[in-house]
Amino acid sequence: MERSKKRVFLTGAASGLGLELGLILASQGWSLGITDIRQDVLAEAARKFESAGAANVMTYSFDVSDRPAYEEAAVAFLEWAGGIDLLINNAGVGDGGDFSDYKLDDWEWLMQVNFLGVVYGCKLFIDTFQKQKSGLIINISSAAAFANGPGMSAYNASKAAVRSLSETLSYELLPYNIGVCVVMPTFFKTDVMQYARGPAAAQHFAKKMIDRSELEASTVAKEILEKALAGKAEIILPTSARKLYRIKRYFPALFRRKAKEAVWKNFQKRS
Repeated sequence: MERSKKRVFLTGAASGLGLELGLILASQGWSLGITDIRQDVLAEAARKFESAGAANVMTYSFDVSDRPAYEEAAVAFLEWAGGIDLLINNAGVGDGGDFSDYKLDDWEWLMQVNFLGVVYGCKLFIDTFQKQKSGLIINISSAAAFANGPGMSAYNASKAAVRSLSETLSYELLPYNIGVCVVMPTFFKTDVMQYARGPAAAQHFAKKMIDRSELEASTVAKEILEKALAGKAEIILPTSARKLYRIKRYFPALFRRKAKEAVWKNFQKRS
């Protein structure tokens, strides 16, 4: 990407992966439009980005599932920046719970944030990208998009939808010189569970997996930007997630057998 073209709109930028992505881009002199649902934490993130070397920083506090608010923020950003070179749809929520226990209201909430929030971001900037005939979209999905582990049906479905949308857009936008990259990490240290609504046991399990992970958000952010800006369309990380992906792709029967064994083992522990 040309050094003169450094305008990024980054959602969920106040903490975790979003904060780390923003710090790297700021250190490279980008102009950042950043969003988060928490105004006070977002303001603090903006100060960090300015200190890190950002050319300019503008903040937009809203929920990405709020379409009118997103539309207003997108218009304001484009007027301020004069265009967009990089869109990072990072905002999302983590949650868990068996399908039978997870409420329909929570299904709608999670899909609106994790999937429609990405749809809104892509849709609201697509015209500008196409007129420019340049740009890059990075959508943060999850290894859950292909692993489909039990006890996470809503989350799995939301992230699989992001993956599917991203691949489709990568083909549709190819004639316009617009890249699309989908990122599928496994558990890493982040606060993605802070708004979880599912059963307490499922939340506890997910938080435990996050706490056990040795993968830091800063490491994830560095790999994402290095590979995405170099043109990679799919990023699966870390190595363990890539191994899991290959096993499921090339040895599906083995994957399903091992998954079923794990399910039965867990069921017996709970019984």
